[in-house]
Amino acid sequence: MPAAEDLHGVNKVVDNICRLSPDLLAEACQHILTYLQGQTRGVDSAEISDRFQRAGVRLEHEALQNIIRFLLLTFRSAGKSNLCGDDLVSRLEKDSNKWSKASLQVLHSLWGEQGALVHAQQEVHTMLSISQLVDMEWKLGMAVSSDTCRSLNSPYVSLLLKFVEPSGQICQRSFEMTIPQFQNFHKQFKEMAAVMETV
Repeated sequence: MPAAEDLHGVNKVVDNICRLSPDLLAEACQHILTYLQGQTRGVDSAEISDRFQRAGVRLEHEALQNIIRFLLLTFRSAGKSNLCGDDLVSRLEKDSNKWSKASLQVLHSLWGEQGALVHAQQEVHTMLSISQLVDMEWKLGMAVSSDTCRSLNSPYVSLLLKFVEPSGQICQRSFEMTIPQFQNFHKQFKEMAAVMETV
């Protein structure tokens, strides 16, 4: 059950959303849905703010940001859960009793039209998410037995990589390389570093 402060915060955002005309709400949602479908690089809050002001809706900067964040999180969560329009509306009504019928109809209609596209983009994003390398340890050793070294007592390099997955979990991977493989690996890392410095 949400805390009283959280519920008050949600109700305040919902009140501000319900102040918007259906057309204005649909336009703001469309900006967000276009972004969540991977068609734009982000949500331009300045453009949304200008549109609100031209329509005569005066909101403080923080209130506008809260609306955008709320809609982003709502649509992103609905996309990950693959909700239908009815389920989205039910979830919204459960979280706040301040929703106007007109606002819920706009959200239901837009989600019904574009929810599947957002869900598909979320699936692609999950598949393409890459991990971030956070630590690398290495040590030099002598091979006693190996699949890649032809003779025993050959030197090898053991690498341990630690990285953070998109889920936030830290994982480790270890592998061994011959000295020539390690030298090639080192050369490729230097080339990547040089390229990254030019970006």
